[in-house]
Amino acid sequence: MDIRAIVGLNVLRIRRERALSQEELSHRSRLTRAYLSGLEAGRRNPTIVSLSRLAEALGVDVKDLVS
Repeated sequence: MDIRAIVGLNVLRIRRERALSQEELSHRSRLTRAYLSGLEAGRRNPTIVSLSRLAEALGVDVKDLVS
């Protein structure tokens, strides 16, 4: 599976487990909602910075997003 798809599915799964909207995760991670939408759909290439922000906002390690 493509790394973009893996990251997207993991972000979506963890966000839903935490009952967060894309808008709320956007505020917490300082990433745009449009970027999050593209990331969850596997259309965006995540950067190291965005992975770090998402991991912090979701309360997980970066490795949880990429594995």
